[in-house]
Amino acid sequence: MQRPTADEYFMDMAKLVSTRSTCLRRQVGVVIVKDRHVLSTGYNGAPKGTQHCEDTGCLRELLNVPSGERHELCRGVHAEQNAVAQAAYFGISVKGGTLYTTTFPCSLCAKILINAGIVEIVYDEGYMDDLSKSLLSETNIVVRQVAGDTVRTYPPGTDPA
Repeated sequence: MQRPTADEYFMDMAKLVSTRSTCLRRQVGVVIVKDRHVLSTGYNGAPKGTQHCEDTGCLRELLNVPSGERHELCRGVHAEQNAVAQAAYFGISVKGGTLYTTTFPCSLCAKILINAGIVEIVYDEGYMDDLSKSLLSETNIVVRQVAGDTVRTYPPGTDPA
């Protein structure tokens, strides 16, 4: 029996979490971990108690908003935002935590993760958001891409292009 690495284990969890997403364009899942224990999870979708995009249609598609732009024009809450909000809702600090995400965070989420005290971001797929990359390069957050057998580490202060 081959035991998965911690990166494989938590990234697989993030991929499973993404299956709960109700977004019509991109299903994203997040797991926030500290000391190899899960603190919180999140997926992208409409806020609690509101209609899902699968019921109302995609506002971004209706407005012809390209991927990576105008994040505020969306009914959905991003996976990273939901994971941080869920932790806060239950009184759990994510300071010092590692975020595993299926997709590189957008600039809105990067700002939240920086202020929440996340120290490492491990992502699977890239995302076109130069502002996010720029913001993260100004911090001490370690950013790593883990895709298949490939691991790329971007030391603090570098641009994960």
